[in-house]
Amino acid sequence: MPSSRKCIFGCKGDGPLFTPPKDDAVRQKWLDFIFGNDLPPHFKNIHVCARHFTEDCFLNKSLFDCGQISRLSLKEGAVLTIKSEQPAPSPPPAAPAPKIKSFAYSTRTVSTQLAAGTLRLQHYRSRGVQAAVSTVSRCTDTGKPVSADGARPPKRPRLEVEEDEDNDLSFSVSQHSTYETEDTVTDLSDLIDMESPCDFEDAKYIVFESSLRELFENCPVCTRHCIVHQHRCGTFVAFSQDCPHCSFSRKWQSQPMKNKIPQGNLELSAAVYFNGGSFINFEKICNTMNLKIHRYDSFRRHATNYLEPAIYHKWKADQGKVLEEMKRKGKIVISGDMRADSPGCSAKFGSYSVMELENKKILDIQLVQSNEVCSSVNLEKEGLRRSLDLLESHSVQVDNIVTGRHPEVLEYLQEREISHCYDVSHVVKGISKKLEALARKKDCRLIKKWLPSIKKHMSWAAYSSTSGSERVAKWTSLVHHIQNKHKHEDLLFPKCVHPNSASTNGNKGLKPGTVALNKLEKVFLNKRVLEDVSKLSSNHQTSLESFHKLILQFAPTNVNFLFTEMLCRLYLAAMHHNEKNTKPEEATGKPLWKLRFAKSKKGWATARLIKTDATFGYRSDLMQLVLGEVLDNPTKFQQELQQVPLPPPLTAQCDVPLEEDIVAFQISDIGSRHCSFLDLGTPAEITQLHITG
Repeated sequence: MPSSRKCIFGCKGDGPLFTPPKDDAVRQKWLDFIFGNDLPPHFKNIHVCARHFTEDCFLNKSLFDCGQISRLSLKEGAVLTIKSEQPAPSPPPAAPAPKIKSFAYSTRTVSTQLAAGTLRLQHYRSRGVQAAVSTVSRCTDTGKPVSADGARPPKRPRLEVEEDEDNDLSFSVSQHSTYETEDTVTDLSDLIDMESPCDFEDAKYIVFESSLRELFENCPVCTRHCIVHQHRCGTFVAFSQDCPHCSFSRKWQSQPMKNKIPQGNLELSAAVYFNGGSFINFEKICNTMNLKIHRYDSFRRHATNYLEPAIYHKWKADQGKVLEEMKRKGKIVISGDMRADSPGCSAKFGSYSVMELENKKILDIQLVQSNEVCSSVNLEKEGLRRSLDLLESHSVQVDNIVTGRHPEVLEYLQEREISHCYDVSHVVKGISKKLEALARKKDCRLIKKWLPSIKKHMSWAAYSSTSGSERVAKWTSLVHHIQNKHKHEDLLFPKCVHPNSASTNGNKGLKPGTVALNKLEKVFLNKRVLEDVSKLSSNHQTSLESFHKLILQFAPTNVNFLFTEMLCRLYLAAMHHNEKNTKPEEATGKPLWKLRFAKSKKGWATARLIKTDATFGYRSDLMQLVLGEVLDNPTKFQQELQQVPLPPPLTAQCDVPLEEDIVAFQISDIGSRHCSFLDLGTPAEITQLHITG
């Protein structure tokens, strides 16, 4: 209390002071009691201490004396009755506290999301409550008695939350309260609209409803049961507590709100999406343990309005920086390859990826839908064209490009006059499939024993040659080597690449004129195969197989995605890959290796280098972007995403029949194939029966 405020009667002490009420009749009684007939013409700042009122003039005198509250409240119409300076009547001396059994004040420790300062946010209504002065020492959560002599107890120590400790709050639980629950609400206007900034790095915990209920069942002031209302919206839960005995009321919510959206719901949707997870599978996990979350419709609404615009914005910003770096670098060597969402020519989407082969960074990803081209075969050419146009628009110079053996890609790159090479793994993989099919035939089973040596020879011929002609000569020498077994008469093949045990038995060689050798020569010496061998790349490979496996984590092939969702998931995979290859692994001494034993190796082990753990900084950046910028101004980011041209759906060019006709046809077809089908009536009646249930 400031020193300038003093009781008008000159009382000493720093107790609570009161000013005259606004009611004219009661105010006049105050002035008559203070000044009598000598009322001054001008007066202001009149203060009167609590010593001049009787105890029945206060609403909460007993709570104030016990130290549970810090402010006294007068009843409506309370007037002064004690004029001389004398201490206010104090309660009689407290009798010795009876011995209380341990179970009477038993407490239970409950870990909740309740903030440490929530209990201090008390709201009181202006209603008179007659409360007797307590004479029994009350016990706090620290176990120390609080005196009832009117002196305020010392402040409780500040709560220090340590890293591995829970901030527990304990209350005495004695009776059940009137508890009303609402499982789900869609209109958040009924909830507490408390918008407060909250960092997404704030820790979250799983709290049981019974533990939360114990915090609100009993009034923290009078410890009697209260009326509690509960509202829930996904992971958000709010409580309103009203005590009908002491007029205590309180509102509490489990998480902050931003733009009328529970922040926990949005963060949960973002965490599932940014990790490439399936919300439907995650919802099944939560339903198994009865963990309350929002529904799939809310997840899609979050993704459309906030998450996908944030992903697109971040990818374009990161891509611009990478392309600017490539522009300053000069001529670069890139690789390109397409991945289809389903095998064969039935693919709906084809994603074409372009990687810079020195730093292993993804420069661009183009998503092409099958109805944007004449057929699924042309998906790879269209994706390559879009990527090269993007690099050209950013003035990025391409020195060489390594791709697979696609005829249309070869023709297109020749038109653009770009140096083109084939990936060795694509050629080896294609020929190996033909040899494996050939080895399954009855008269060619001996080829199966030579498959490991043939695959090693193909790789050796590609990597150890400096020109196309030398590469073709080494390639054709394999057939002569198989005929002569391990004699090495051809100087172009000076060393065996098969194990020593494979060449000790002369019967393992293919004899001239046999069917197996003739078919092997037909595969190896094919004109197109020799042309492809001359264009093999000996220095760089596509290196996109690992990235395509990474895409499966974000966009599995057994899930049907929309075009925008598929595009954003591809961008997430690219951001993950680029971050993994941005910083080189720090040297930690001797490299660590791990042995892996495969069943097909029959006891032989392969060594795999143990790498450092991947970082996920892009996820934190996306969360910061969503909560810090996109949520405040979503229109700006949504308009940026809307500039992406969306292809029409695959069914746009087809005449979709009515649902009733399809149902009637299927039911009639079942009836024609099963003679014992029940007579349900006409097709129209069957359709109506199916629709109504």
